[in-house]
Amino acid sequence: MNTAILLIGGNLGDRIANLQKAIQYIAAEAGEVVKTSALYQTAPWGSVDQPDYLNQGLEIHTTLDALTLLHTLLGIERRIGRIRQEKWGARVIDIDLIFFNNEIVSLPELKLPHPRMHLRQFVLVPLNEIVPDYVHPVLHKTVRQLQQECPDDLSALKLNTDTQKH
Repeated sequence: MNTAILLIGGNLGDRIANLQKAIQYIAAEAGEVVKTSALYQTAPWGSVDQPDYLNQGLEIHTTLDALTLLHTLLGIERRIGRIRQEKWGARVIDIDLIFFNNEIVSLPELKLPHPRMHLRQFVLVPLNEIVPDYVHPVLHKTVRQLQQECPDDLSALKLNTDTQKH
């Protein structure tokens, strides 16, 4: 059994419903969702002239290998309505594979761990909630340490809502 750490997010449409739909598809097609963080509202990264995002961290157990998991997640994005047009553009859903076990992968279509995750609070804050002691296999620091050292000053505000359950 493999452990994968994901970050899901989106800033278009019914953001909460889209995240819930992503979790349902992930559970049905990718593996058992064993942990979910709270929902976090974050300012957009890169192209800032767009609505705020909702982000959520997930830990899943899967029998899929990393590349098969990536293709499964991309298929889920498409099914929910993701259209890739511009880098850092607004989106209905985004599902990022952050960690896969302790694997280090450098393929044209897949880099693990996610190459910029340690530079973004919107990734680190939800992941710190669910896997604070997970050690980055390249940087050899825990998610907690990476969040404390992160240079990103964009805040990730925890939402208080009962609609986070899946």
